[in-house]
Amino acid sequence: MWDPIRELTNMENRLERFFNAPFSRGLLGNGEKEAMTVTQWAPLVDISEDDKEYLVRAELPDLKKEDVNVTVENGELTITGERKLEKEEKGRKYHRIERSYGSFMRSFTLPEGVSAEKACADFRDGVLEVHLPKDEKAKPKAIAIKVQ
Repeated sequence: MWDPIRELTNMENRLERFFNAPFSRGLLGNGEKEAMTVTQWAPLVDISEDDKEYLVRAELPDLKKEDVNVTVENGELTITGERKLEKEEKGRKYHRIERSYGSFMRSFTLPEGVSAEKACADFRDGVLEVHLPKDEKAKPKAIAIKVQ
């Protein structure tokens, strides 16, 4: 008899072995218990700009300011840090761990015209904001057109 859950589980296991990375954790649909593993992760980042600056916003839930390092060097912005796995509490049994833990590093090449020495960062409510002001030379200027 065809069992679609078993087929999906087998395919998932083959993909995990092929890519050497887990796709899911916790109890499987067929009742078999899967090993809980820690996977690599990278925080999600949004990058925007206006006429004054570039803004990099990174989601860093469960991290403290002390867990994050931001550097601007040689035309590159680098954000590093680590989210530590919570210690298993006595009397608490985890059935599923889907959030990823471990060290991360995100690097971004800065466009020309960024004033790196004026860069600053804010960390609030699990969101890191890196402000990268534009050089005065790089800001667009309006040119008046004379009518003759």
